[in-house]
Amino acid sequence: MAARSVFSAGLFRDKVAIVTGGGTGIGKAIASELLGLGCNVVIASRKLDRLKETAENLVTQISPANPNRVTALKCNIRKEEEVESMVKTTLNIYNRIDFLINNGGGQFPSPSEEISAKGWNAVVETNLTGTFYCCKAVYNAWMKEHGGAIVNIIADMWKGFPGMAHTGAARAAVDNLTKSLAIEWAHTGVRINSVCPISPMVCFLLSPAASFITGETIKVDAGQSLYHSPWTVPDHDRWPEAPDGENARALKKMMANVPPSKL
Repeated sequence: MAARSVFSAGLFRDKVAIVTGGGTGIGKAIASELLGLGCNVVIASRKLDRLKETAENLVTQISPANPNRVTALKCNIRKEEEVESMVKTTLNIYNRIDFLINNGGGQFPSPSEEISAKGWNAVVETNLTGTFYCCKAVYNAWMKEHGGAIVNIIADMWKGFPGMAHTGAARAAVDNLTKSLAIEWAHTGVRINSVCPISPMVCFLLSPAASFITGETIKVDAGQSLYHSPWTVPDHDRWPEAPDGENARALKKMMANVPPSKL
């Protein structure tokens, strides 16, 4: 198998999946596990050389008796025409698209006040708009008539995303998009969920075991989202004065016992 998995080796036999951003990192891990579970996998991203290297690497990890294939397709998900071409090529090769995993994305750390319009648009177009283009293209070309499952990869942005506000905003929007599409496309047999992220959960959501789950965002973060923000707020006295009254006096009394680092 391409990757060790808790799932049955033939779980996705004869199925076809597209994994954007499948050349590295989480996308590669997802592609590897899907391939090992019997799925034909298309990996897509902007850098074809890296994709081909990944595809060759994945092929060497599976048994020669395994008939499944992995195909590398160049695609900039920010360009709708390239997304539609990727979907068309996948159908020409495999004649079906059972799964779509929207893992492609990108971001960079920056204080919000220093993010340029170009930087903001690049991140939002990749993480949000690119995800929408892929969902729309796969749905219109195949899943509208045949059903299927979509998983969007997002991030831990539940308490904001200080230091990367652009990607936090985009990923939060994908969470909402997931819910909207889950309702709109339910009547066609399409399920769509989001993961904050790791590959076994993606495989579970694609599997028949999750056949009654749609419109959900699953956190796989060891409880990290329950903790306070890692962003340190400098000590300051810039809060405006609250209107005088019983509530204000009670608040001042309560806050007097809170260390400055917690404010």
